[in-house]
Amino acid sequence: MATGSDRDLWERLRVGDHFALGELFDRYADDVRAFAFRRTASWSTADDVVQATFLSTWRRFQRNPPGPLTSPSARGWLLVVAGNECRALARTAARLRNLLTRLPDPAPDDDHAPDVARRLDDERRMSAIRRAVAELPRHERETLELVVWSGLTTAEAADALGVPVGTVKARLHRTRRRFPDLLSRVALTEELS
Repeated sequence: MATGSDRDLWERLRVGDHFALGELFDRYADDVRAFAFRRTASWSTADDVVQATFLSTWRRFQRNPPGPLTSPSARGWLLVVAGNECRALARTAARLRNLLTRLPDPAPDDDHAPDVARRLDDERRMSAIRRAVAELPRHERETLELVVWSGLTTAEAADALGVPVGTVKARLHRTRRRFPDLLSRVALTEELS
């Protein structure tokens, strides 16, 4: 809860008491926000102005504190700072707009529809293959994924799985017998991986 007059808070702020700034914030943030909204017609910009106003006030008091507060309220002083922050934001926005007008127009984008359609078809085919592969025992599925999809040799797959090469070959043979058309479907989708 805020205590003391604005003059008391001002003097505390002059000696570096950041709690005094917090109390001023509690008293006047809504006034600063309303002022900034009327200046900018944007609530989000008004919120930025509130933040910038109190940050700028703190920095000013840390760097070169102003003299004693001559009026009973700090509201007017804070609104002047808020006006300065509104102008600074407007200048920044104007510079950005000027920069954007000087940039060359972006190159036109290609039509992505064929690529999107191809990707959707790929995903549909791969989902069907994944359902078929899910029916395999885990050790056969892992072998298929390493040898057929990832292109490892049977020796590399055997080393990765920690089994003999003959085991890898036997697993692939069983997979071919169980799903004779699966490996041809998998081979057709190798370009997807």
